Amino acid sequence: MDLCAKGQPITFVEHGTPAEKAGVQCGDVLFRINDSPVLDLIDYEALTAQRALKLDLEREGKPLSIVLRKGEYEPLGLCFETTLMSRMMTCRNHCLFCFIDQMPKGVRSSLNVKDDDWRMSFIMGNYVTLTNVSDAEFARVIERRVSPLYVSVHATDPAVRTKIMRNPTAGRIMERLTALKDAGLLFHAQIVLCRDLNDGEILERTLSDLSSLAPSCASIAIVPVGVTKYREGLPELGTFDKTQSRDVIDRIEPLQEQYLKQFGTRLVFLSDEWYLNADRTLPEPDAYEGYDQIENGVGLLRMFEEDFRYALSERKPLSGKRCVSIAGGTAAYPFFRELYRDLASYGVETDLHPIPNLWFGGNVHVAGLVTGSDLVAALFGKPLSDPLLIPKNMLRETEDVFLDGMTLSDVEAKLGVRIRTFSDGTELISCLFEE
Repeated sequence: MDLCAKGQPITFVEHGTPAEKAGVQCGDVLFRINDSPVLDLIDYEALTAQRALKLDLEREGKPLSIVLRKGEYEPLGLCFETTLMSRMMTCRNHCLFCFIDQMPKGVRSSLNVKDDDWRMSFIMGNYVTLTNVSDAEFARVIERRVSPLYVSVHATDPAVRTKIMRNPTAGRIMERLTALKDAGLLFHAQIVLCRDLNDGEILERTLSDLSSLAPSCASIAIVPVGVTKYREGLPELGTFDKTQSRDVIDRIEPLQEQYLKQFGTRLVFLSDEWYLNADRTLPEPDAYEGYDQIENGVGLLRMFEEDFRYALSERKPLSGKRCVSIAGGTAAYPFFRELYRDLASYGVETDLHPIPNLWFGGNVHVAGLVTGSDLVAALFGKPLSDPLLIPKNMLRETEDVFLDGMTLSDVEAKLGVRIRTFSDGTELISCLFEE
């Protein structure tokens, strides 16, 4: 049997599934499905969506073929050593604004991992550059109908994109995106905007090129570059002040109206930071068209507000008065100060604490990058409610650990209060009314 060189060791066979009924065993090694090699999870999911399957396996060093039938989308029932069934693809770029390169020394190793894996883009919505994808691998993207992808574009001008990413393969972006369109696949785009680098006429060209690929180009997010104080040895990057942020908004909003008439969508969206930096009112919720770019901070505050107001409308005023301490980033402090005034008529007074980001410094002001040491530095010795409320995105996903390595219990011990987290406006209302 002509097996592919690398097989996929099966670590578990789920009870009652088609694989178990057909005789597949834990410890078998899977090589092919219907004569196609299984390189990773993408291949496995695509190939097992069929009803009739022939599995080419190896058991105790001997080749084995098993034929079975199943429902078209019924899970086969196999588990493997890793979720992706292959090694994670890492980044080959050296982007001028890479946030990982701006980390302080001594952070835990997981914070220094630069992933750039198109499969995680499809599965998790991670943004990737496509600069580490060979032509053969990109052909597999097309063959497997991987859609949508989330692509960090930054600039479509080949020379500018190459300069930004410091990677000679970066200039092929329009070739790749056009191929996605020709195949009928969708992608969402991201632009990290750097002053005097990819703004102005370069930005206009980028938006013109991307809009020419609509509707395959489903949306474009523009976010301002984030600069920390740890840029020793890195090129200087220009950030955006209030006036310059207003200029960006004034350049983009007419384009949104133009695209809305042309495509039925505004297509390009600005992250909330632009409006906060410019001291401008955020767009109304319907302007975000379903919040497709929420991971880029596009509409995050409006979504929070919608959840908050709806959850609050379902509550009755408290029988007494209570004051609650809430900590967050400095950027959105004016927005939340105004929003939380609605709580007064319900008997809730909020004591808001905007936390300066000392750990990262630079122009980093968002709540998600506030660290445990920042909280302690800003709040130690101050009268706080018990519990103190903080956004859940200050903590690493699924863990009670801040970016600086401090744990939630570490901060609680230093401040002398319990800390309770909330992920959205609905959870915040639950914290306020159920404590």
